[in-house]
Amino acid sequence: MKQLFHEIKINTNGQGLYDFTDQTISWLNKKQINNGFLNINILHTSASLTIQENADPDVLHDLENFFNKLVPMDNKLYKHTTEGKDDMPAHIKSALTNNQLTLSIKNKKLMLGTWQGLYLFEHRIEKHTRILSHHIIGD
Repeated sequence: MKQLFHEIKINTNGQGLYDFTDQTISWLNKKQINNGFLNINILHTSASLTIQENADPDVLHDLENFFNKLVPMDNKLYKHTTEGKDDMPAHIKSALTNNQLTLSIKNKKLMLGTWQGLYLFEHRIEKHTRILSHHIIGD
C-alpha cells in the first residue's frame, strides 16, 4: 500500500469551469498505482470542484449561467461584502458544490465515464491561482 501526494496549480481568468483532467491523468500515469483511490481537494473557499460533461461546451456555459442566476451578485442580499460583489456569492456556490472529489483507480485507470471530465469551478470574477491537492492511496 502506498500514499502519494501532488499539487496542481491552475491559473483562472475569472468565472468559469477549467478542465484539469489531462493534468491529473498525466501525473497518475507516472505513478505505479494499479488500484486505489484518488482524493482531490481544492484549497480555497470561493472555488470548487465538479465532475461534468467534457463533450459539449454548452453544458459548462449553462451550468455557469444557472449558478449566476441562483446566487446573484447583489451586495444588498449579503452581510459579507468587504471583498467585492462576487465574494459572498462565490462562497455560497462553493458550499453548494464540492470542495473535494474521490475517484477509484482500477487497473491503472482513473474511473471516469466516457463524457466525464474533472473541473475546477471558479466562482470569482478576477484572476486567481488555485491549488488542487491530489492524494492517492493504493497498491
